[in-house]
Amino acid sequence: MSSTNKIVVDPFCFRQFDKDGGKVFIDCDRQTFENKINEIYEANGGDASLKEGYAPFCKHLFVENFVGTDSPCVAITKENEQFLKSSYEARTKQELPVLVRYFSKRDVKKHIKSAQFLDIILYSGEQIVKENEAMNTTRESDAPWGIVSIKPQDTNMELPMTPMTMMRNALGKEEGGSGVPLERGKYEESVAYWSQHATVVE
Repeated sequence: MSSTNKIVVDPFCFRQFDKDGGKVFIDCDRQTFENKINEIYEANGGDASLKEGYAPFCKHLFVENFVGTDSPCVAITKENEQFLKSSYEARTKQELPVLVRYFSKRDVKKHIKSAQFLDIILYSGEQIVKENEAMNTTRESDAPWGIVSIKPQDTNMELPMTPMTMMRNALGKEEGGSGVPLERGKYEESVAYWSQHATVVE
């Protein structure tokens, strides 16, 4: 990866550039994507363009969806609720699997559309180093920011992370979380949103 970019795609996010790697596939060369994000970041004032995240080390950069990625979630309706599925999943081999629910793309195809925005979720380099150390790995980049997740969506503001992601984060770095305690109010907001929506997978 480029050593001059202020923002790098963190290895945790590599799976999103692999068609078989996760729920949201970014159909773009990883380095090309990283360079484009840095171009947008610099053109909009660098750190001044970042929005606050759920913790001091987390920021958001909202950009127009320049890769055409579909929205990864749809509203749950009486028509499609019969297609809801669940499984236990971990994002990496080091994480504890947690219960998730989702739609298969083939079952809700007519409800899917291209997202308007990408929510580029950033962690500070310092936080990534801490989490890597807890998982017995080493960060190779010294960039101030790392992209840990890319969320296609239809609004340029933060959507609630799923309740299970909040719980995983609260478990601590050793289990693949960030160590941020659960905040009841935000958890209830998350439940309200994700009770009515579900992610879509291939």
